[in-house]
Amino acid sequence: MQSKFQKIFQEIQVDPENAVFTKQGIKPLYYASSSARINIIGQAPGRIAQEKMKFWDDPSGDRLRAWLGVSRDVFYNSGMIAILPMDFYYPGKGGSSDLPPRKDFAPKWHPQLLKLMPNIQLTILVGAYATRRYLHLRYKDRLTDVVRNYRQYLPDYFSIVHPSPRNQVWESKNPWFKQKVIPDLQRRIQIILNGRL
Repeated sequence: MQSKFQKIFQEIQVDPENAVFTKQGIKPLYYASSSARINIIGQAPGRIAQEKMKFWDDPSGDRLRAWLGVSRDVFYNSGMIAILPMDFYYPGKGGSSDLPPRKDFAPKWHPQLLKLMPNIQLTILVGAYATRRYLHLRYKDRLTDVVRNYRQYLPDYFSIVHPSPRNQVWESKNPWFKQKVIPDLQRRIQIILNGRL
């Protein structure tokens, strides 16, 4: 099984669409394992994440782990949590924020990796890009409404906003997120983890 994961990793690197990264010695950043039970799909690695080759190792990651109710050790070392961003490379800076992930990247590589992870019980969609792609939403559909109505996408998908500290204003305007959504997310995650660890 590991050889199949390695083959995909190498194919991603030699893909002409990723040539600019490979020529700079930049490797794709994601985590996939046959033992994974939970899959986290976010936007794309940020610049620092790509430089460190470690995802969610920042204040946003700390908030995400708090929302999930898992320790750093479980998050990084348990083999229970896969992380497949919508793009495995930092897309660059655009104006005041990072550029969006490339549209064709996830459709090309996610299915191949997911085939090797048949035991995923819950996919957590972080932010608008992942949510729109996986829930097949229209552009006019508001992420806030999707997150508020998360139950209608269960048991396969659980959509949340990005855990960036900049979203604290959004959280203060939507207290139901921490009062109802996060506790249910944590409960579901603990059921999955405790059933296997």
